[in-house]
Amino acid sequence: MSRLAIKDHAPEGYRAVAALDGYARHHLDPVLLDLVDLRASQLNGCAFCVDRHATDLAEAGVPARKIYAVVAWRETDFFTERERAALALAEQVTQISGGVDDETWIAAAAVFSEREMSDLILAIGTINLLNRMGVSTRLGPAPLES
Repeated sequence: MSRLAIKDHAPEGYRAVAALDGYARHHLDPVLLDLVDLRASQLNGCAFCVDRHATDLAEAGVPARKIYAVVAWRETDFFTERERAALALAEQVTQISGGVDDETWIAAAAVFSEREMSDLILAIGTINLLNRMGVSTRLGPAPLES
């Protein structure tokens, strides 16, 4: 059970975070963004966001095997060069204590424009904030239908 509904008790702050998420959704490919959001959410252990982004990917027509493979994306050939670069960047920005290494940065910069890189970093930061809100308040996904 959720501890606190942030959107109810700090609606202005919640709307600001939602607006940033909306900005990213308007400027980045939705499948690429959901792949990045799913991977960051897996790393952060946010059950609500893992469920949401996996469901969004399925609804967008992404094959189930590709969705399942996000957790082990390096071990498959299911992902495009851009998806791989975005997933690597998402992992390093999410686990930021070591920074983003030059190899990952160069690989991403080779396939994304500076605008796209900026939007991607904003999106990764946003999903990490949303994950922290979800994990700290124990926000869970809706129950499975029987």
